[in-house]
Amino acid sequence: MNKIENPDRSTWAEILKRPTQTYDQIESTVLEIFDNIKSYGDSAVKQYTEKFDGILINNLEVQQDEINTSVNELSQDLKEAIELAKKNIEVFHQAQKTTPVSVETAPGVICWQEKRPIQKVGLYIPGGTAPLFSTILMLAIPAKIAGCKEVVLCTPPDKNGNINPAILFTAQLCGIDKIYKVGGIQAIGAMTFGTESISKVYKIFGPGNQFVTVAKQMATKYNVSIDMPAGPSELLIVADDTADASFVASDLLSQAEHGVDSQVILVSTSKGLIVSVEDEINTQLVQLPRKSIAEKAIANSKLIYVKDHKTALELIDEYGPEHFIVATNDNAFYVDNIANAGSVFIGNYTPESAGDYASGTNHTLPTNGYAKQYSGVNLDSFTKSMTFQELSPEGIKNIGNAIELMAEAEGLQAHKNAVTLRLNKLAKN
Repeated sequence: MNKIENPDRSTWAEILKRPTQTYDQIESTVLEIFDNIKSYGDSAVKQYTEKFDGILINNLEVQQDEINTSVNELSQDLKEAIELAKKNIEVFHQAQKTTPVSVETAPGVICWQEKRPIQKVGLYIPGGTAPLFSTILMLAIPAKIAGCKEVVLCTPPDKNGNINPAILFTAQLCGIDKIYKVGGIQAIGAMTFGTESISKVYKIFGPGNQFVTVAKQMATKYNVSIDMPAGPSELLIVADDTADASFVASDLLSQAEHGVDSQVILVSTSKGLIVSVEDEINTQLVQLPRKSIAEKAIANSKLIYVKDHKTALELIDEYGPEHFIVATNDNAFYVDNIANAGSVFIGNYTPESAGDYASGTNHTLPTNGYAKQYSGVNLDSFTKSMTFQELSPEGIKNIGNAIELMAEAEGLQAHKNAVTLRLNKLAKN
């Protein structure tokens, strides 16, 4: 990891750069694949699946017998762990339900707001080097609680054309309508345009690599919404001498093992802790099955010493981390004042892994600095807010003249007339 001491503020932007390609570098590849899927549907999807995943899939949709086999392959312990996580995630997201807001803004003028589910949503679940079945829980559960009518799931097959059993078990447990053996750009393209097999959806959810991230951003040009531009995973930890160096190192490595383009950062007011954490990383790293992946991510990561908590907070807000762990002697300072973070983990006994799996919060979070303007996935992500209004005769009398004057001032005579006709009729009665 790169060690940096008291970096000048003018260098922060450069120091905090993510190790990712730019949108422009990937855009042409995504456009070509999108154009082919739009024109050739399933045929193009199968072609790209063979090219990128190394397997020709004849039937894109997962069949029930495949799901049944997967259910039987999983250990009872893992099934129960998934079910426990499902319960906690349901509890947290069920609590996010809100009641309609209604108010009489003027006598006879009633306005209210209600939330309605997005009817068709698509979930993207990475399969690659780590089959993220936990992400199904994070996306399917709020989709079902919100009342989405159609929920489809795309995930890449392995070299034998199979889907990881835990993905299929979890998808069935959550009541997913359709599961497809499609990954990468071609999955996002299929859900954007629709094919003979895969439905076009209104909103696409789920994390992915840089290519998936750009594909999701491209989908927004074709009247499809997305949860957020979530790319490679990242973690920032702020810690001081009160933190346990072995815990800090384990958390940094837990994100580093996601992928070679992941990034982890430690910001500390303690030079001693930084040394201890670095030693712990070297010790723990050699024991990891995904050591080679974590090593590459660690090479892109930083150990940053700053003089005080105030400077640390300012640097952290500049970065806007996806995951933010606070392990200091003044956790409240960070919790009360942090402005830009996807999800915050507080104290020595709150590993980022808790949010990834089973605490109940959602792990689909904004990366690449988008925590400055995006929220993580939550129940509202699967709904739309609709407003309603109803005016009585008294109501139109009370605000009608104001509407007429404003419409006339904007030069919109038909808008004025729509009110004038009603007021004139009421005046005759």
